[in-house]
Parts: sequence; structure tokens; C-alpha cells
Amino acid sequence: MAGPGDTGNVRFRYAPPDWTPQAALEMAGREGLELGEDHWELLNALQEYYARHEGQAIRRRVLHDALDEKFHYKGGLRFLYMLFPGGPLAQGCRLAGLEPPAGAFDPSYGSVA
Repeated sequence: MAGPGDTGNVRFRYAPPDWTPQAALEMAGREGLELGEDHWELLNALQEYYARHEGQAIRRRVLHDALDEKFHYKGGLRFLYMLFPGGPLAQGCRLAGLEPPAGAFDPSYGSVA
């Protein structure tokens, strides 16, 4: 596992202006997660996806499919759900400083995407 503040080789070129890795670490700690290199890779991928689709509505299914494809070599969505039990979209976006897409969290069903 990565140590506190260690983001591995990940550079956050697409991070929201008010986001910091330290803020993500603190939030993750409150949620019972210890962020490792794979976690940082997803946070970076989410930030890049949002930056590349700026001004467009982020659709849950399309983002889900994009992440499944990007992380296919590691196990796709199954792998991402192991990293982020709160959902790679819901919890991942929250930790990346992004607004989760509509439908990523449904409290009436207790489900997360």
C-alpha cells in the first residue's frame, strides 16, 4: 500500500482546482479506505474523463463502460468495486472532487455504481 500522501506515479493534470490529494486521503480515511496506487489511478482516470467531457452531461452507463474498458486488464468493474466498495462512480467521484453522475447512488435501494 502507498504511504500517506504517496500517489505513486500518478500526476493529476485534470484535477478540479479546489481538489488536493491530501483532501482525498482525509476523506478516504473517514470512509475506511487506505488509498493505494490503484485507487489513485482511478481517481486520475475519473478526473481526466470529466475534463475531456467538460460541458457535457456525464452519463452513468457511458462512464461505467469507459472505466470497465480502461481497467479491463486488471479485472474491469469487478476490480474497481473491490477497490471502492462504495462504488467506483459514487465513492470514486466523491474522492476525486467530482459530482457523481445521476443515478450513481440510489439511497432508496441502497445501491451504488
